[in-house]
Amino acid sequence: MAKTWVLRTETKGTGAHVVPLEGATKGSSAVEPVFVLRSPAREPAAAAPTPRVPRRFRIVDVVTRQTLVEDGGAREAAEALGGVRSIVDVDVYVWQEERERWRLLSLAEQQAMWEITRSGPELSPNKIR
Repeated sequence: MAKTWVLRTETKGTGAHVVPLEGATKGSSAVEPVFVLRSPAREPAAAAPTPRVPRRFRIVDVVTRQTLVEDGGAREAAEALGGVRSIVDVDVYVWQEERERWRLLSLAEQQAMWEITRSGPELSPNKIR
């Protein structure tokens, strides 16, 4: 008569082996899995947050390439944009401290700054950051 074989996988290592059905039922024992909980990772001590540095702007006239504001604050940039006919007449740059270079603002960012200057005669510090 033919034997029935079973794949036995509870062996150590990466392999499994085939055993006759009688051998698999005799020697096998139900082994319960063991769960080991990891201790929670410790958070590194947070450094004190660095104070936020005011943004610095450069505004350049597109037609004449004349610099209207060089390394000025938000208030100076807003005052310079107040005298501009259209936002597409100037390029507005912001200083990136971490990269140590000037970044040209996108058109949407420039329009947002320009709309703030057009919103009213008073420029509150809360509107311009």
